[in-house]
Amino acid sequence: MAEFDSPWKESLEVYFESFLELCFPAVHREIDWNKGYLPLDKELQKLSPKGDTGRRIVDKLMRVWRIAGDEQWILVHVEVQSQRAADISRRIFVYHYRLFDRYNRKVVSLAVLGDDQPNWRPSCYRHELCGCELTLRYPIVKLLDYAGRTEELEQSVNPFAMLLLAHLKSQETQDDAASRYAWKFRLVRDLYEKGGGKERVRSLFRIIDWMLDLPAELEQQLAEQLSRLEEEKQMPYVTSIERLALEKGREEGRQEGRQEGREEGLREGIRSVLEIRFGEEAAAIMTQVGRLSSVAVLEKVLQAAKTVNRPDDLAAIWAVKPE
Repeated sequence: MAEFDSPWKESLEVYFESFLELCFPAVHREIDWNKGYLPLDKELQKLSPKGDTGRRIVDKLMRVWRIAGDEQWILVHVEVQSQRAADISRRIFVYHYRLFDRYNRKVVSLAVLGDDQPNWRPSCYRHELCGCELTLRYPIVKLLDYAGRTEELEQSVNPFAMLLLAHLKSQETQDDAASRYAWKFRLVRDLYEKGGGKERVRSLFRIIDWMLDLPAELEQQLAEQLSRLEEEKQMPYVTSIERLALEKGREEGRQEGRQEGREEGLREGIRSVLEIRFGEEAAAIMTQVGRLSSVAVLEKVLQAAKTVNRPDDLAAIWAVKPE
């Protein structure tokens, strides 16, 4: 099963506008995108309901401005669990009223259901007692509704369409490595065809790579096939060392077979992942990573870098077994 939390976090952080345009167009039209948006994940964590530690749920809180001119807080709740969550509506309600109470601003709560159960579509929280009634209805998007729209998603110029398709194909091919390989190459090839600049291609590649993970031998085969594709199109967007590092550290250091090469490849992979996820916050921990010389430890750090909540959490890896 692919690990969806990290790619979804990055997807919403980088492609929030594209996400709303594709999945919640009515909300997208209400926002003045010329003013940008501001992630407020730390503020959201302070309001997290008790007992949520370790839950496989991705929440994003963004501050945006409406076209009408008044500031609006938007809570984007992304459900990427493979199984249904019975308390999702209550959870969304709790966040909704806590945000409204804390900031005294209207809140838009949205839910993206990325599970594999077509009939599970929670969209309302309600309780009533002795004539006192409270109801919260929130918009949802069910990713499975896009399953029959592959051609439309592939042809779309919206970058989030490709990420949505990667999510769906990851679910469809979880027991079929050959089909997953074919879809992964097809999506990356389409990514190169559409272009849009080196950084855009590399960013989308990272997310697709996360969602459509492959066995080690197929990852190596894909890397070789992508190298040929880059040569053919003269588009060296994803360097060999970066690609191999992002493939969970299984093939790092093949260049020249040197210890130094393996270490440097792993460090660059760690740096790339942390900078995408945490930006400038990654600088302090990378200073410590630069002093590590054990390939085994660096491999563990690379794997953990994709899922930790804070860069500083990585220090526990080498604290257990000092270099």
